[in-house]
Amino acid sequence: MKNPNWNRDELILALDLYFDLNNKNIDSINPKIIELSAILNSLPYHQNVENQTFRNANGVAMKLGNFRRFDETHIGKGLSRGGKLEEVIWLEFFNNRSRLKEIASNIKSIVQNKPLTNLLSRVEEDDISYEVKEGNTLYKLHKFYERNQTLIKKKKQSLLDKYGALICEVCDFNFKAFYGSIGEGFIECHHNRPLHTLKGTEKITLGDLSPVCSNCHRMLHRNNFMQLTINDLNSLVKENGYLVKGKA
Repeated sequence: MKNPNWNRDELILALDLYFDLNNKNIDSINPKIIELSAILNSLPYHQNVENQTFRNANGVAMKLGNFRRFDETHIGKGLSRGGKLEEVIWLEFFNNRSRLKEIASNIKSIVQNKPLTNLLSRVEEDDISYEVKEGNTLYKLHKFYERNQTLIKKKKQSLLDKYGALICEVCDFNFKAFYGSIGEGFIECHHNRPLHTLKGTEKITLGDLSPVCSNCHRMLHRNNFMQLTINDLNSLVKENGYLVKGKA
């Protein structure tokens, strides 16, 4: 069986190591390449791949070699049989290595948390846009926080205690006011932290979650390459002259 193509998370980790190695000692016996192979095999997807060559040290070394064809400091052509996504990742992070390092470090912190990684592996792939800039692992963590029923219940109760109602922070929509008793107690929660800052060791507070209606929640997630904030979307709603009158 052919191994699946490398995705953004994997290429981000590979490029981070490429820069760390400074294009030196790129071979399958390098301990850092062996370590990256283990990390790639621990990511919360590709759980059913049984091919023994999947992201092994030799394959990782070859993938790092693919980046050489974009590196002007490299003498030679580099390996040429790479995919188009490698060039996208290279151009995206070549001049933004601090962000690359932050994202790669946070992906690794998630993988090191085995119980969390196991939970994230159960997040449905259908919910993930494969164009998430920070990678699927951080997006899975983001979705996991948004679906954590314990956090959601506590957030809802804190809002009811303070305001007596559950109202969308973007457009002021109130499900109970609009739908009656069937809408009582209903609101979705959006996790406000930027994806690239998420770690597998952090504690999530109620302040990290914002109540939003279903429509606004979809809009907040629609453009993963330009992550909107609650304030961003609220400004767009106001610019279009529309706010729901549902605060009652």
